[in-house]
Amino acid sequence: MLTRSGAAMTAAAAGLIALGAWTDYPELVTLGLAAAGTLLVAAAWLVASPRLTVVREVRPRRVFEGDAAQATLTVTNVGRRGSPPLRITETVGGHRTTVAVPALTAGHGCTVSYPLPVASRGRYVIPPVQLGHSDPLRLLHRGRACGGELVVHVYPRVHLLATIATGGPQDAEGQTVSSAPLGGVAFHSLREYVPGDDWRRIHWGATARTGTVMTRHVVVPDEPRQLVVLDTGATPYSGRLFEDAVRVAASFCVAAERSGLPLRLRTTGGAERDSSGTALELLSTVACGAADRGLAALSDLVRDVVSDTEGVALTVVTGRVGTDAAQLLMQLRHRFLTVNLAQLVPPDSALPARPRGVLAVAAPTSEQFAANWNRLVLR
Repeated sequence: MLTRSGAAMTAAAAGLIALGAWTDYPELVTLGLAAAGTLLVAAAWLVASPRLTVVREVRPRRVFEGDAAQATLTVTNVGRRGSPPLRITETVGGHRTTVAVPALTAGHGCTVSYPLPVASRGRYVIPPVQLGHSDPLRLLHRGRACGGELVVHVYPRVHLLATIATGGPQDAEGQTVSSAPLGGVAFHSLREYVPGDDWRRIHWGATARTGTVMTRHVVVPDEPRQLVVLDTGATPYSGRLFEDAVRVAASFCVAAERSGLPLRLRTTGGAERDSSGTALELLSTVACGAADRGLAALSDLVRDVVSDTEGVALTVVTGRVGTDAAQLLMQLRHRFLTVNLAQLVPPDSALPARPRGVLAVAAPTSEQFAANWNRLVLR
């Protein structure tokens, strides 16, 4: 590929040869041929390109908004001839970053580190690096792709939120269900021994009575589950309030994980995750849409998570709540241990609705919401 200097040299060669032939001026033709010969030498230089290996690492691969991700390139000259100075181009989220690599003698290498432009939340697919080199006069440029794609997740910024002590058993002797995870200390029932069971849990009395080796079935006790619902409809939000709503939802997910409580995240658009790590990955790419039903879909979203044996604490993150949504939350209140409502509203706007029996907190930003929430919960 011609560089700007190469294009100028090509135009000069053609112009000098044409002008010399037209004016019968051999000196101009000679200058034009010299310029053309320089381009041919540059092309020959690129044909004998150096043999290089490129290893790229990106750490960390998962960061929060505002944190930095850094790439490290290790370039090694494995050929027999030295390599000229190189330019390596990274394209991340539409932004190009050019990294200069010095000339390398045969058998030598160098390591170059540089920050990646991943400031806002999202899932960034980083294509292979473009390894390019030029001739000494910078007339021609040749590039090739090296390595494979990498993915970097930028999670929403998270604020420290206090958790509410909800009702329901959380100790070792709490209520249990057969579907609870194994490995706890709460006794649920007796069952037949299977290879791999801890022999210390064999119930010898039941074994003697039944003639079959019986063991205690112990599970993790039932704990109040945390259900976080993010409204991904476009109607409740204006400006960048949706970004603040995503940060608030992420903060609730991290708070539940930090407290050791089972978590489920759902969006009104139908997406769902069951742990803090996967919830943050979902929240790194979630978007609001005009076709999303918003909180009108809340009844369908929570129908399958409420049972007689499990307590669920519901947290709804949205923008300004209308009268219909407020009434819906009041109707659902009796089905949950607690119902929390997080509203992201424009500053200097009228106070939003506060449904009866619902802990409602409103703020114009995620930072202000965290401050308001903690002030209310910890008082």
